[in-house]
Amino acid sequence: MLIIDCPYCGARPELEFSYGGQAHIARPQHPADLCDEDWNGYLYVRDNPKGVHAERWRHIHGCARFFNALRDTRTDHFLATYKVGEPAPKVSRP
Repeated sequence: MLIIDCPYCGARPELEFSYGGQAHIARPQHPADLCDEDWNGYLYVRDNPKGVHAERWRHIHGCARFFNALRDTRTDHFLATYKVGEPAPKVSRP
């Protein structure tokens, strides 16, 4: 079983968490001013890298808080977790 380190509660099994998509996506300042193509890009277009990826997670069966994680998509290994609003920590890239 995969263990995820919640920055609020500590290490817990993956079954307690829910994936929330790519981290660090800024909401448009004036969404009503966007054309359909730009709004579509904001809602649906995300990075899908092979390697380290910043993701948003929620500890649904614990503190219920969102946090960010750096995960290597090739190995499914979590390199770091950190609170929302904090910058991504520097990690050594495998």
